[in-house]
Amino acid sequence: MKNVLLPLFLSAAALAADLPVKEVVLYKHGVGFFERAGTLGPGESARLDFNATDMNDVLKSLTLTDSSGAKISGLRYDSQDPLSHKLADFPFQIHGGQSLAAMFDQLKGSRVEVKLGTDTVAGIIVTGRVVEGTDKQPEREYLTLMLDSGDMRTVDLNAATSIRFPDAKLQAQFKDYLGALAAARSKDKRSVYIDSSDVKERQLVASYMIPTAVWKSSYRLIFGDKGQPTLEGWAIVDNTTGEDWTKVQLSLVSGRPISFVSQLYAPKYVTRPGAELADDAAARPVVHDEAFQTTNGSLAGVGGYGNGAGIGSGRIPRATPPPMAAPQMRAKASTMAIDGAALLDNTDTGAAFSAAPSTIVTSASTGELGELFEYRIAQPVTIRRDESAMLPFLQQAIESRKLLIYSDHSSPHPTNAAELTNSTGKTLDGGPITVYDGGVYGGEALMETLKAGDKRLISYAVDLGTRITEAFNSKSAIVREIHVNRGMLTVKSAQEETRTYTIRNVDQKAKTLIIEHPLRQGYTLLNQKPSAKTANAYRFEVALAAGASQEFAVNEERVFDNVYQLTNVTPDFLADYIQNRTLSDAGRRQLQRIADQKSQIAANDAAIADNRNQIRDLTSDEDRIRQNINSLNNVSSQQQLVQSYAKQLDQHEQQLASLRDQQAELNKKRTALQSELNKLIDGLTF
Repeated sequence: MKNVLLPLFLSAAALAADLPVKEVVLYKHGVGFFERAGTLGPGESARLDFNATDMNDVLKSLTLTDSSGAKISGLRYDSQDPLSHKLADFPFQIHGGQSLAAMFDQLKGSRVEVKLGTDTVAGIIVTGRVVEGTDKQPEREYLTLMLDSGDMRTVDLNAATSIRFPDAKLQAQFKDYLGALAAARSKDKRSVYIDSSDVKERQLVASYMIPTAVWKSSYRLIFGDKGQPTLEGWAIVDNTTGEDWTKVQLSLVSGRPISFVSQLYAPKYVTRPGAELADDAAARPVVHDEAFQTTNGSLAGVGGYGNGAGIGSGRIPRATPPPMAAPQMRAKASTMAIDGAALLDNTDTGAAFSAAPSTIVTSASTGELGELFEYRIAQPVTIRRDESAMLPFLQQAIESRKLLIYSDHSSPHPTNAAELTNSTGKTLDGGPITVYDGGVYGGEALMETLKAGDKRLISYAVDLGTRITEAFNSKSAIVREIHVNRGMLTVKSAQEETRTYTIRNVDQKAKTLIIEHPLRQGYTLLNQKPSAKTANAYRFEVALAAGASQEFAVNEERVFDNVYQLTNVTPDFLADYIQNRTLSDAGRRQLQRIADQKSQIAANDAAIADNRNQIRDLTSDEDRIRQNINSLNNVSSQQQLVQSYAKQLDQHEQQLASLRDQQAELNKKRTALQSELNKLIDGLTF
């Protein structure tokens, strides 16, 4: 049956018509839109050829339209089963570095013929093994066969000149296995066939997205002797699709649409969980107890195992009902809005591209994604395969003014620059700009995408005729506000910093300088108003006189808070803020009370420290006196001196008792003073 169908399939494939490329739309994120169109005869199929790596995008984006009103019955394409799934069906596996003996070992029971010189050995495979080599003997592979006679024979595979499987089915399996490996490495074309059962001629349009080389743009900014400069834009297009583009309508789109790769081409398999019904256990015997009382002729207290349910009984889970059919989605045609304009002419090129829904049974709605803009080449374009082309898409005057930009503060020189205002009425795609000034090369710059009416600065050369130096100065912080709440003293201070730019214009011509001053978080400007502000800098515009020097100072202020815990600060620390003029009279009086209280505590602490020192000195003196007494007690002539030491010791003890009483009073006083301070702090708020 297969042999009969194969020629028929090949015949149908050969008769399938190719649809030529009519329109190409290239995007900046690595994909391209292609539209093919052609006339098909009655019952004729169309064939679209793609690289195997492009099939995921084709299956995700392909749309089909039949303008003759016929219905497309379906399409088919060359499938590609995952290699691991395809190879899993074979009774053997061939791995990298696998020995021949190990491969044969997987085919136990298969018949094989091994030719050893002029001798041929045939038999059934019993096992294959590898004998590791030694210093004197290389590694050997052996195959053990059971011969037709029933004898076992071991064959040295290293000596075999050929090996053959008599089983034609096994031979075909090996060919299929190796063919699958080769196909997995192949990057050959894959075909999509569009079939129809219609008996009349059809006008078929197929559109799809596939990966393509990103188109690039470059510009030339040409300054003349007077008037506005001319901006010239060129698009660089690479045809890497493997076929010629002959007189196609080419559009170049820039923007940020969402695009991704989804694995749709390779068949996908899902591992299903195993599920089995629980086995019914055999019922266990039940032994009933003897009845000991009867009520109304019924037994009471009959023993059992509860509610009459057997021990082995169980419920089979109810099958989950099938899901409800999803409501059929209504096809909705929408148009992708593209901000486009005619290129190289001022005529309307028509509506922007939109993908028409397929005229098949089920279709998906389309919608607008991102903010796109299109450059549509006015004339049909021809680009041979593996060739590139430069296509002009813009040539008109643009509003601009020359100036200098000082943004690299590590260099003493600013850069020559131009402020471009997009007066072309078109969106300008980002790209490099080559600047020509007065007919000579002036430098190069990079420009980000510029919407119509927007402005952008570009730098293209270093201006050696202007030198800039910087000087930095800062003032002491000034207290602005003082607040107290919940025992925390908050002091809001402001510190002024000045950065002075000294600019020397050596050239004998006036210039306009843009200074990009760093924008620092927490700092505000005091004296200068910027002409513009970016995410990281202020821009100040300074007019420079010819051959003159001048200074440009930028004053900034940083406001910050310092927070202190009142229980930890000293009276001297508080005195600085009590005298501050920003503090209110009520707040000054409250802080003064706390400072006085802290002074009393400090004086009391000093008295406690002095008391402790006296106690320490007297205790040390007593130890010395006791040592002297102990050393003189055994000397009879020194009794009078011993008595004198004893009197001194008695006086010290009296002094120590008095000092300890004073210490207790001082500690008690400190506790009272600290308690009063805590009350003052807790009640302090301003």
